[in-house]
Amino acid sequence: MAKLAPGDRAPAFTLPDQDGAPVALDDFAGGPVVVYFYPADDTPGCTKEACQFNDNLQAFSRGGAAVLGISPDGAEKHRAFRQKYGLTFPLLTDADRSVMAAYGAYGEKTLYGKKTVGVIRSTFLVGPDGSVQRAWYNVRADGHAAKVLAELGG
Repeated sequence: MAKLAPGDRAPAFTLPDQDGAPVALDDFAGGPVVVYFYPADDTPGCTKEACQFNDNLQAFSRGGAAVLGISPDGAEKHRAFRQKYGLTFPLLTDADRSVMAAYGAYGEKTLYGKKTVGVIRSTFLVGPDGSVQRAWYNVRADGHAAKVLAELGG
């Protein structure tokens, strides 16, 4: 599994959002974008992480950054998750996990001491030029949004 590093070109993608509309990384060219990968909607860690990104959306916006959450879950689960927690940023579906794999956010990981294959909770700050400014792998959900915001200078 290749990991992305600062200066690498962020892999391009177009994925459906919670309403089925296509969202492309290129849609955000010219400004920073936070792309974070998470395992599943409405689970404790993923909920905490999503709510903390949502709570800081104004600060991210002041820094010019958009936030995109990506998981394997489909549009219906994304809509329910957004509604339940009042999330206002797009949640994208990577059903075949190909975008996750391109970012190094899918593969072998250790979960409760056992090796398994799955989504690796990861976040990328993609710069206005489409390059990775910062990559975080195997992040802890709680408090992570604040760390990303600090990196953005917010």
